[in-house]
Amino acid sequence: MEEDLLLLFLISLLSCTTNQVRLTVSPSSSQIFKTDSVSLSCEDEDRPDGWTVRRNTTKGEVSQCGGGWGRSDGSSCTIEFAFPVDSGSYWCESSDGSTISSMINLTVSGSVILQSPVLPVMEGDDVTLTCRTETATSNLPADFYKDGSFIRTEPAGHMTIHHVSRSDEGQYKCNMSGHGESPSSWISVTGTTSSTPGSTTSTPPSDPPVFLFVVPPVCVVVLLVLLVLLVRRCVHRKHEANQEEAQEDEVTDYITSSDINSNHGQQQPIRRSRDTYSVVVYSSVRSEDISSGQSAYRPIRKRRNQKSSTAQ
Repeated sequence: MEEDLLLLFLISLLSCTTNQVRLTVSPSSSQIFKTDSVSLSCEDEDRPDGWTVRRNTTKGEVSQCGGGWGRSDGSSCTIEFAFPVDSGSYWCESSDGSTISSMINLTVSGSVILQSPVLPVMEGDDVTLTCRTETATSNLPADFYKDGSFIRTEPAGHMTIHHVSRSDEGQYKCNMSGHGESPSSWISVTGTTSSTPGSTTSTPPSDPPVFLFVVPPVCVVVLLVLLVLLVRRCVHRKHEANQEEAQEDEVTDYITSSDINSNHGQQQPIRRSRDTYSVVVYSSVRSEDISSGQSAYRPIRKRRNQKSSTAQ
């Protein structure tokens, strides 16, 4: 029984933590301008349908596509006119809530944006960051920053990071003189590259704190129930084992006590019977011998007396 519960627990754990579905964004950028259109699609080869796009806005409002925002079309969602209130984390979720995809962060800005990868970047790839303004028709010089520290100024407004590594992870932003500063975007680096250098990979940054917030509740409940059942079963088996040991001890004590009482009961009567018998026999023999001797002796003495008187 414990093996079955443990197997079920592991299967549920794997099904909750394995994300085969992924969320794609078009245009592929973590930042978009206000009033731009953006399309989000859930892609899963095993199950193309049955997915819903959900989001958690910067105001903490969690809802699904079609519930006051966006237009739902199967496993896709389209926001025709994006506004800053649409900024937040987006992900795909199965109809029963048991499986979710990795999340992407989407930011809507009205002046300057930094076009950066949506998905995590493969280690060793090249990544290009582009600083854009809503009003400019051509690329302008821009200053680039990482984690608040100045990197360099690019005259064409775009910066390329060659052969990215884990050390390149962080918050990036840009500034265009006279136009303003873009919001910050997190760039995540994962794994090792499987492509040749020079290719640009779009990858979605998953903000760890937000990811913890959207852990599917159904998975949590199922895993907790299975864990409780497994623990209760183990405790029950241990209790049964303790009872069996206690019963065995009681049987052993009973048998030992019975043997002692039995031996004592058999030996004591024997000693008593022998002693009693010997005393009885001795008393009987002694009394009989004395009685018999006296009765035999007296007649003999009388006969002798009679003979002696006759002889005289």
